[in-house]
Amino acid sequence: MELQPLNCRLTVCKVESMKEAPMDSGLFFIGRTDEELSLVCLTEQTPAHTLEREDGWRGFRIKGELDFSLIGILSKLSAILADKGIGIFAVSTYNTDYILVKEERFDEALQALSQAGYTVTEPLEFT
Repeated sequence: MELQPLNCRLTVCKVESMKEAPMDSGLFFIGRTDEELSLVCLTEQTPAHTLEREDGWRGFRIKGELDFSLIGILSKLSAILADKGIGIFAVSTYNTDYILVKEERFDEALQALSQAGYTVTEPLEFT
């Protein structure tokens, strides 16, 4: 399985409305529940007004489209990182999964996954 690093810094934050989301960005995730509206976006495109904010994330995606019948992909990746004491923030799309780790542990995370048999490809640029 191939993992593709994202060559960007990310921020995880809470916002008041979806108007805050950088809709012209090449990468962002929005999650809404009855309790909150969360946004993951490029750090330089984080809205000026957030309710809460945590900078310093880097990420990678599982390259390709994952079939819904596949089981345990995130579980295996997160277990490898958990064994190294590396926490994750996971986001899923229709096609694949994205895993974010704190920037200071990013290289260590990719190295641990590579040693576990995953292929780390060239980074993907986002602006």
